[in-house]
Amino acid sequence: MELSINTTLNKLMLLFVLDKMDFPILEENALNICSNNNGWIPWMECKETIGQLLDAGFIYQSVHENKIYYSITPDGRMCLSHFYMRIPTSVRAEITEYIKENRMSFRRKQEYFRNYYRNADGTYTVQLKIADPAQVMLEIKINVSNRHTAKLVYNKWEEKAAQIYYSLHEQLID
Repeated sequence: MELSINTTLNKLMLLFVLDKMDFPILEENALNICSNNNGWIPWMECKETIGQLLDAGFIYQSVHENKIYYSITPDGRMCLSHFYMRIPTSVRAEITEYIKENRMSFRRKQEYFRNYYRNADGTYTVQLKIADPAQVMLEIKINVSNRHTAKLVYNKWEEKAAQIYYSLHEQLID
């Protein structure tokens, strides 16, 4: 009987996390949030729970650039709305606070890509990208003179990507 209660609670907690995130998240991020970072659900049980929720139609997966993303379905939200009170209040509060504090960080890690490499002539190319699970929104390659500058651009991308996208959009479209 204990296993059944834990299984149900695990499903509800994972649905609650996906609902609070409010955007598709990578499988590795779901596992990190629920298992590695917080210990709400043991890692192996979390993997199993994802499969069970997929089979039940409470979450769905999408694949973009060979990465699997998960989102809650309308049926999953309906189920959660009926049974979320089964999640202890303290756990709901902990999940809500954790998501509030870390949501944008997870979003940036998933959507903002960056890389740099040395060219044959000694310069460096910095690749910068903003992508959501469905498509690439912006992709830029910048040629810079040295590794130091490449690292500066690389390190600033996560912080500045949204502003750069907005600025380009405003300048080119409006």
